[in-house]
Amino acid sequence: MNDHPVIARIRLNPHSRDVQRDLRDATQMHRTVMRMVPDNLGNAPRQQAGLLYRLEETDTASTLLVQAATLDPARLPTGYGQADVKSLAPMFTALRKGLGVRYRIVLNPAKRERLSLEEKGKRGRIVPLSGADADQWWLRRATEAGLDLHVLTPTSMEPARPRTPNASAMRHSLLRYDGTATVTDPDALTEAVIHGIGRGKPYGAGLLSLAPATTA
Repeated sequence: MNDHPVIARIRLNPHSRDVQRDLRDATQMHRTVMRMVPDNLGNAPRQQAGLLYRLEETDTASTLLVQAATLDPARLPTGYGQADVKSLAPMFTALRKGLGVRYRIVLNPAKRERLSLEEKGKRGRIVPLSGADADQWWLRRATEAGLDLHVLTPTSMEPARPRTPNASAMRHSLLRYDGTATVTDPDALTEAVIHGIGRGKPYGAGLLSLAPATTA
């Protein structure tokens, strides 16, 4: 295992039937990316592997970013895509208080519903957030993660829907945030990058990407 995670950038092959299946089915996508981590990781293999991923799509290409403690792209289905793997150690080394960064993250902003006193002892359902409520949720989580946000630009994503009999009940709303920020706590930020932020990690949420902010 590495001291720092690695990240794979996989340019997906649009002609691959495995890719076409995974783009339609969030559960299948999760199963495919899990093939890249070691076997026999126990009852919570995604957490043990530190696996996070994000799908980025344009009009001309689909790219899958996958982060984990160790990755073996050779275990992907034949013809799935072209993978480039690099260590995140240089990025972590560069983090310091006051550093300006650009960030990108896909999130599943949500809160647990408050129940009445009559329903004390029960757990409320998870309610997705949108609009200003989602923005405030990300602002709070970013602050906890050691980032002082300057710009947060939300983009609505296609919901993640596992193709199962109860898929409608398992719909995961996703929002992508892009922007700029200043690092306030490098240690907290390192933890947030390694472990991800928020819910929906098996469905492509939570992976925080950072790059140096460009100056004019």
